[in-house]
Amino acid sequence: MNSPPVDLSFKNLSHIAASMSTKPRNGLRPIRTNSEMKYMSCSLRLSYNSIQDFSGLHCMLNYFLAEPTKLGWLDLSFNKITSIDTALCELRELRVLYLHSNSIWSLSEVDKLGELQFLHTITLHGNTIDSIKGYRQHVVSALPMLKKMDFSAVTREERVLANIWSPCTNQGKIAVWPL
Repeated sequence: MNSPPVDLSFKNLSHIAASMSTKPRNGLRPIRTNSEMKYMSCSLRLSYNSIQDFSGLHCMLNYFLAEPTKLGWLDLSFNKITSIDTALCELRELRVLYLHSNSIWSLSEVDKLGELQFLHTITLHGNTIDSIKGYRQHVVSALPMLKKMDFSAVTREERVLANIWSPCTNQGKIAVWPL
């Protein structure tokens, strides 16, 4: 399905379930629907709302998408999310995840996404975690399939350093990074 995203951004949503009572925004290209009036799209935009958690995510996906298990692109940027719920880890086809400009404060939250074997692009800048020393190395280490992070390519050198860094941090050793 090569279709534009279902766009629920700028809807002043405080929680995901509230999206089911609103109509997606119109884009430049129309989104096709199936006979049940569900959108034939693999992408969803929920940015610029006030969403704090993921409750109701799967119900909402089933409500809007013809094939919710095929969701490959999810934009939750500019919300009020503080932690990453395991509900995201059930989105097995997820390849691109935008979480920038939220309120995620713990690097260990990113570790939960390690189950997503196809996740190749993530944004996390603008969260509290981006000011933690070793932030980028931790994310690259936790998500081995990443190709892009915070709109920047993950280099071969970063991957090598992350592979060295991960065992050191897991054993309680301090990892020293070049400036």
